[in-house]
Amino acid sequence: MPDRVALLSAPAFADGDAAKGADDFKGCKAITAPDGTAIQKGGKTGPNLYGMIGRKVASVPHLKYGASIIAAGAKDLVWDEAILTAYVTDPTAWLEEQTGDPAAVAKMTFKMAKGGEGIAACIALIK
Repeated sequence: MPDRVALLSAPAFADGDAAKGADDFKGCKAITAPDGTAIQKGGKTGPNLYGMIGRKVASVPHLKYGASIIAAGAKDLVWDEAILTAYVTDPTAWLEEQTGDPAAVAKMTFKMAKGGEGIAACIALIK
């Protein structure tokens, strides 16, 4: 894992420690590399988070997304570090901002504390 973190090139969040991020994502879907290696075992909901950065929002085939995130994905948004940080900090507020719908609801029950190292560590883990 340390080699993986060392190769990160995103300037704003490159200091995230992937090992620290592992604990924060325990309630989420597993993070599995394309070769099948389990990077992080997790819950049973949501998409595989591996490679999420650079993936279009709401684009994993055969996943049942909520209407609000589908509407956000229709704007051709792509997950980057800033978008992911805003989303995991307050998913419902992010969806309301993206859709303009005050009734927007996030199916994601997991919410991460605002700011700092925890989010950066999680981003390092899923890249």
